[in-house]
Amino acid sequence: MTSRKSPLARRFRSYLPVVVDVETSGFDPHANALLEIAAVHLDMDESGNLHPVRTHQLHVKPFEGAKLDEAALNFNKINPFHPFRFAVDEREALSQIFDAVQQSIRQHGCTRAILVGHNPAFDIAFLNAASSRARIKKNPFHPFSTFDTATLGGLAYGQTVLARAAQAAGLSWDHQEAHSAAYDANQTARLFCTIVNRWKRMTELLPPE
Repeated sequence: MTSRKSPLARRFRSYLPVVVDVETSGFDPHANALLEIAAVHLDMDESGNLHPVRTHQLHVKPFEGAKLDEAALNFNKINPFHPFRFAVDEREALSQIFDAVQQSIRQHGCTRAILVGHNPAFDIAFLNAASSRARIKKNPFHPFSTFDTATLGGLAYGQTVLARAAQAAGLSWDHQEAHSAAYDANQTARLFCTIVNRWKRMTELLPPE
């Protein structure tokens, strides 16, 4: 790990914010399958504004014995066994996601990653359960601390639903694309960056104490 912290690391107390969204076959992280995962990496420009820079997305095979709830699959429109999903098992999916996050942690001089999500308790629970099943020892994310754009959206715009918060922030929203991990993660990333950058502008306008 580099000994010099980047502006991004200094902004979030040595944590690296990474936006994550998962699609699943239900609500129980121990019984239901992780079916899609997307992670959006962020960076900070010379002006101190935060931007999404790249996305990793993977389709995931249900683990053996996973419960596949019909209502969940109808909602996210995922056929877990479609041959053109080109899905990988949980260990391979998480290894790819985690390796990229570890690389960003080293690049920015951070201590570990922190998951950014919309109602992220759901995402971190599935991430932790899948990591345990896959026996991955080096999960780069903090095990329970997260940044929640539902809370931030409520504070900044009075909206807690992702689509409404995004639209209130002036972002486009495509209902046909929603509920895929990559789309929702990217929209969450754009919302998070918009709120952080808005806060930066507001604080710059405040008179000195």
